[in-house]
Amino acid sequence: MSAAADASAPLRQFIRERMRLEQVPGLEGISLYRAHPGTGLSRISGDLPPYWAYAWGGGLVLVRYIRDHPQSVAGLSVLDLGTGSGVVAVAAAQAGARRALAVDIDPNAIAAAELNAEANGVCLELFAGDLLGAPLPEVDVVLMGDVFYDADVARRMLPFADRCAAAGIKVLIGDPMRVDLPASALRSIAEYKVPDFGDGQGAEARIGAVFTPAVSAIL
Repeated sequence: MSAAADASAPLRQFIRERMRLEQVPGLEGISLYRAHPGTGLSRISGDLPPYWAYAWGGGLVLVRYIRDHPQSVAGLSVLDLGTGSGVVAVAAAQAGARRALAVDIDPNAIAAAELNAEANGVCLELFAGDLLGAPLPEVDVVLMGDVFYDADVARRMLPFADRCAAAGIKVLIGDPMRVDLPASALRSIAEYKVPDFGDGQGAEARIGAVFTPAVSAIL
């Protein structure tokens, strides 16, 4: 067992024992380990917010799109950037992606994504790290769900998305119209009504969309 895998063993045990493996509402065939009021995430989440413990609207939008358009990932090498729970990468693998790579800066997210992949019977390649300043990944598709949640993060994400698109990599962005989404630099290709974490139980689903960088339109 690698040192990284050994270090994440307590978190994996915590997730299995304290979180609930539940079907994601509206997404038959995908279950995730999800937090609930008695989970006690503060004991283990560390300095990084536990985004991986919840289903977010932008990821759900991408899953809906992938299910409606499996050809967008089938037979292709796919990167799920900022994977969180891994739900988008799981959906890509279920839709027939040749390779599904799940990346997040939070090692806890990678541990959660590994367990969620296992629970859904798919295999993901997992990597903890920041790819935004690195050479472009050798993939066919980059999926970016809920990555424009903060102005500082958005300023880094958009140039990366544009670089990928300009290099001929398909970029699909899922977002429930957050304040920091650079909508003027993107092109909407699909819309779905989805719930979003933080809206409260029983809240009406909001409109989310799948976007591509505007540069994609000139390729």
